Amino acid sequence: MAHPVVTLTTDFGLRDPYVAEMKGVILSIAPKATIVDVTHDVEKFNIRKGAFALASAVPYFPVGAVHVAVVDPSVGTERRPLLIQTKRGFLVGPDNGILSLAARNQGVEHAFEITNPRLVLPEPSNTFHGRDIFAPVAAHLANGTKPTDFGKKIHRITKPKFATIIKKENMLIGEVLYIDSYGNVVTNFTRAELESLNIGTGIRLKLGTEKITLPLCKTYAEAEKAKPVAILGSHSFLEISMNQGNAAKHFKIGEDDRLAICQS
Repeated sequence: MAHPVVTLTTDFGLRDPYVAEMKGVILSIAPKATIVDVTHDVEKFNIRKGAFALASAVPYFPVGAVHVAVVDPSVGTERRPLLIQTKRGFLVGPDNGILSLAARNQGVEHAFEITNPRLVLPEPSNTFHGRDIFAPVAAHLANGTKPTDFGKKIHRITKPKFATIIKKENMLIGEVLYIDSYGNVVTNFTRAELESLNIGTGIRLKLGTEKITLPLCKTYAEAEKAKPVAILGSHSFLEISMNQGNAAKHFKIGEDDRLAICQS
């Protein structure tokens, strides 16, 4: 890639100089890099929302892009700094689950714990690994440094509940990932899970103690106004939605609630 792409996803906001410091490090090492801000407005410390933002954006970038995600409430502890090589590029960030959805969707080829002191800043601080570890790693990757140079290969990464689907008897149990401003309830189910249950034109869901059946539609407007539907949304996650209404309020669903898809 003539002008390598590095993306940034953080909860840093733009009031403080933190994002600029990361960009300064990247450009000092990889001056030809194109840096793209996915978002710096992830809710503070909310790993789930950071993971959703990253997974949503990653598929639309060129093959070989480097994606840095930092929502890191455990910075400076024993949690590992992580580099994941996927089928389409690289994910860099803390091993706390923020990379897990993007990694699952993109296909993991190899994962490495970042341990090589020559490829990070000298004397990294305990409180700003985004600048001192993840930014220089991203820059070196953009320059063509081999993933194997950053540290030892590992075989397991942190996989939080929101990235896990549980199969139990004749149902799949998952979670709510995100509720957008329209009240669409984005779940962690993808097309693959629906196909595994041979879902037809309707989906049977269990929300708490309530069981409902929703039509599986391609567009919101296939349903009558204020009627709920299930839909594979623009980010390929199953959504519980309502045509010109608020599904989250209607069903009293919150983020991180559990839900299940029942086999017909």
